[in-house]
Formats: sequence, C-alpha cells, structure tokens
Amino acid sequence: MAAKSRGSVRPENEMRERIVDAALELGEALGWEAVRLYDVAEAAGLGLEDIRRHFKEKEAITDAWFDRADRALLEAAGDPEVMALPSRERLHRLIMAWLEALAPHRRVTREIIWNRLEPGHLHVQLPSVLRISRTVQWIREAARREATFLRRAIEETALTGIFVTTFCYWLRDDSQDLRDTRRVLDGLLGALERLERGGGDARSFRGRTPPEARTEDAGARAGAGE
Repeated sequence: MAAKSRGSVRPENEMRERIVDAALELGEALGWEAVRLYDVAEAAGLGLEDIRRHFKEKEAITDAWFDRADRALLEAAGDPEVMALPSRERLHRLIMAWLEALAPHRRVTREIIWNRLEPGHLHVQLPSVLRISRTVQWIREAARREATFLRRAIEETALTGIFVTTFCYWLRDDSQDLRDTRRVLDGLLGALERLERGGGDARSFRGRTPPEARTEDAGARAGAGE
C-alpha cells in the first residue's frame, strides 16, 4: 500500500516527497530529535531555500508524512473490492491501509509522536488534534458513512477513539503481520457495530453500500431463495 501511494505522486511534488524521504532516512539513522533541516537539505542534494520553499519548519515534514497515509487510505477507498465489503470490514481495511502506509518508518513515526507529546509543545499538540479530526473525517468519507446530527457526533467520537487507540497500539506492536493490531481494531469496530445496533435505526450510522455491491448482494439472496 505504501509503495502504491508513493508511486502515485505527481511530478510537481517529487522534490517535496524527496525531502520527506531524506528526513525519514535521517530519522532512522540519527533519531528524529537529532534531524536538522540543513542535514535534510544535504542528504537530498538540495539547498536550505529548497527546503523552505516546500516546508516552513520541520514539523511540516511530519505533516507531509501523515499526508501519505491519508492518501493511501483514500486510494484503498477506490478499490471496488474494499468498498463491496460490509461496513465493519470496510472500516478495518481503510484504517489498516493508513497504518500500513507508515509501516516502513514506524520507529521514526513513534519518535515523532513522543516528541509532539513532550511538555511545552502546545504549538504542535493543538494542530495534531485537528490533524486527527481531519483524518477521521476522511475515514468517514472513504467508508461512505451517512450518520447526521447527533448520531454523526456520536459516530465521530467513537471513530476517533478507535483510530487513536489502534494507532497507539500499532506503534508498539511487534506481532507478525500486525496480527495483534488487527485483532484490537476488529474488537473496537465490533463495539461500534453493537452501538449502531442499539441506536435505533442502525442505517443512519452504517456506511453506504455502493450500487454494484447492492446488486450483487440482492442477486445472492435471490439465488439462496431468501
């Protein structure tokens, strides 16, 4: 998934992505805290002005890194097989696509998060909250969630908790193929599914099924004599 996302970058953004790659590689070698923009410029074969033209500060590079994950999430949403899945499985695949995009530099990602959580870093902590909210909104759009008003607010709160909990677990998960993260995410989505069932008309919570998937499902039910 990460390779697909990286390969879809438009030519005009190649230098920007090159800078991000150089910063992440330095982070792997030195630790993220030790990365300096002049080192990034040298590693990328660029000048500091090239860095400044694309990124006003080091934190902007981390935002670009998470943008890649958002892009991978939306690319997954373009897969008809993913969109034909039941709502719970669809959400699972989309959130895992986001995490898998970050997997090549998970250690650096963990250091980035710890750095943002340090006392006195309010200037990056508040934007991080907005960043999480934005990603959750993309998850809802990608999964075609339809809840409105109070139900939407409840769903957003639940999905935010699911996303953050899964992300934090993923940062430390050393299980094969992220098996434990997948299990945790599935359990959390199961809880959301139970919330939907207990919330009256569950259709106002659930994601919309694409027309082609609905047609296939109806055909399958007819064939089964339902």
